[in-house]
Amino acid sequence: MKIFCIGRNYAEHAKELKNDIPTKPLIFMKPPTALLLDNKPFYYPDFTKNLHHEVEVVLRVCKNGKQIQPAFASKYYDKIALGIDFTARDLQDALKSKGQPWEIAKGFDSSAVLSDFFDISKFDISNIHFHLTKNGQTVQKGTTQDLIFNFDTLICYISKFFTLQQGDLIYTGTPAGVGAVQIGDVLEGFLEEQSAFRCAIK
Repeated sequence: MKIFCIGRNYAEHAKELKNDIPTKPLIFMKPPTALLLDNKPFYYPDFTKNLHHEVEVVLRVCKNGKQIQPAFASKYYDKIALGIDFTARDLQDALKSKGQPWEIAKGFDSSAVLSDFFDISKFDISNIHFHLTKNGQTVQKGTTQDLIFNFDTLICYISKFFTLQQGDLIYTGTPAGVGAVQIGDVLEGFLEEQSAFRCAIK
């Protein structure tokens, strides 16, 4: 099982971090040990002083494929979830400034919160609304209508380089509003108006 993540896939998020808007999907990966399931708490790691939340819609790949063509892309995912791509922003900024890889800022243990899955047929995939609250206050809000690269485009692009396999996950990018979390915070993610996950920071 592979965990693909897409960076800068919402224009306003790219702008808030003073990044250029990409012309092709920006892909990075997390290992399976990054998954945090079943509403378990997240324990703040000692290697960062600036941990950020990034809420994202997550696709589940439902069959194997490579070099997938646009006409068939929608047949390769059947469920969605909501997740958080936790980011050690201080580590990421330091590594980026040196032109070095920044996997340790993104792929560390428990950095990929994941809710239960929902059948894709229950949603208008071109306009899925989702949001994240921190201690009851909305901090991020997005809709898949604003994706730079939509679900089908991501499936086609990723499969040029990696064979997609049943059970692979694609974190499709975060909207604007990313910010720091502290010990004691409680994060809750919503798909449409339904609570999808709850994550306490300890």
